[in-house]
Amino acid sequence: QVQLVESGGGLVQAGGSLRLSCAASGRTVNTYVMGWFRQAPGKERECVAAIHRTLGNIYYADSVKGRFTISRDNAKNTVYLQMNSLKAEDTAIYYCAADTKYYSGSFSAIKEYDYWGQGTQVTVSS
Repeated sequence: QVQLVESGGGLVQAGGSLRLSCAASGRTVNTYVMGWFRQAPGKERECVAAIHRTLGNIYYADSVKGRFTISRDNAKNTVYLQMNSLKAEDTAIYYCAADTKYYSGSFSAIKEYDYWGQGTQVTVSS
């Protein structure tokens, strides 16, 4: 079992920045891929960024490329999402997720992720 706890959400003005953190506990050695997803009201959950524990592969959704940066500290079992130049359309609940497969072939597919956090709200005012 893996437990994921997100933090760092909040209210920010457009153009501002936030850094989300996701702390993993439990059988973290198997958390090969860590991803950040978001879900806005009335919309489907989407992957915004993901990172592999050992391969170093990183995925970004087109909508956040150049603005968001994902990173992980394996020693602390923590993954971060630095969000800059935030826009109103970034408003959503952000979820951290873990894929315990070494390589599933897709970083963005929701079905590949085995564990999920409770989510943290990010609100960007325009």
